[in-house]
Amino acid sequence: MKRIVVGLMSGTSMDGIDASVIEIVDSGKKKRIRPLSFVTTPYPREIRESLLEICRGRSLRSGVAEVSSIHFRLGELFAQAAVRAVRKAGRSLKDIDLIGSHGQTIHHHPRGPGGSTLQLGEPAIIAERTGVTTVADFRPADVAAGGEGAPLVPYVHYLLFRNRRRSRAIHNLGGISNLTYIPAGGGLKDVVAFDTGPGNMVMDGLCRWMTKGKKGSDRGGSLARKGKVQEALLKDLLRHPFFSKPPPKSTGADEFGAQFVSSLCHRVMRRGIRPLDLLATATALTAFSIARSYQDFIIRRFGKPDEIYFTGGGRKNRTLMEMLKQQLKFIRVGVVEDLGFDGDALEAQAFALLAHEAAEGIAGNVSRVTGARHEVVLGKVTPGRNYLGIKLK
Repeated sequence: MKRIVVGLMSGTSMDGIDASVIEIVDSGKKKRIRPLSFVTTPYPREIRESLLEICRGRSLRSGVAEVSSIHFRLGELFAQAAVRAVRKAGRSLKDIDLIGSHGQTIHHHPRGPGGSTLQLGEPAIIAERTGVTTVADFRPADVAAGGEGAPLVPYVHYLLFRNRRRSRAIHNLGGISNLTYIPAGGGLKDVVAFDTGPGNMVMDGLCRWMTKGKKGSDRGGSLARKGKVQEALLKDLLRHPFFSKPPPKSTGADEFGAQFVSSLCHRVMRRGIRPLDLLATATALTAFSIARSYQDFIIRRFGKPDEIYFTGGGRKNRTLMEMLKQQLKFIRVGVVEDLGFDGDALEAQAFALLAHEAAEGIAGNVSRVTGARHEVVLGKVTPGRNYLGIKLK
């Protein structure tokens, strides 16, 4: 079986939409992907600011009406991103079999009373504008089954990166950092994966604060390189209970978003810490928490991985990567480009592949990873005008 699928993804950094067109070749036992195009569409400034305000929990001008309006506006933006990616691939929308849209997470707190997860970006808009059947809202099915609803990409990591002879970790450095450990020769049931804590989220928030919104990220880690890690503050930050919590676990802006960054900024003012030193310390927080996760939850239980490959925007932060290599110096560290994949496009490609699995009625979560009671088919299907061409089991 072959399908051409568009994957759409916007992460916790809320900076825009990644869209990737891939051809999926599915023999049943093995799945391969052939990338056809990849584009990133930045959010309009007012949309990004509204999303950040929602995540900060601040009252909106029009309350729920504004959230509803943004939900539909994001659907339009996701549809436009899909069209751009299809055009870049030199294809027509009539060539596309499916669209898989992750949407934009604005709340993710799946555990405890009132636990839930919420992604915006109305899929009916995407299906209507493109005419293509759209699978979206992948996380709630896992949460309904008692899981964390995250991370979901480990299923795809296993399909694409498993190796008979070498144990591998695929590590995503997005707004939130998460790892997937795949034992040599292991099956899907042997995969271990979880969120390790902040990836770029805290660093990005501090950059916005330091530059009064002029910079949304520390490109290349150039600003953090000018600072000095404050060891006492770093030690204090590493006491956050999430880092010692055993898997399965996931996190997001609720724990490491605007409120966490605001607290750090107040510490700067109270202690007289230079902003650049604070940014260097936040970069070290990401690196040290990742190294601690490998030590506590992978190495102690399964032994040392043979290799770790990083993906996501954080792999371009040279200061962060140098810290990681220093902390993980006993393991071979690389980037997914070393394996022939695009680290910018990989997550969007993952949701294209998860949409394909949903169309085949195949479960896309790993219950051992998310903590769900059982495997579930992920995503909600919104028929497009090509719906009769998709067989759902």
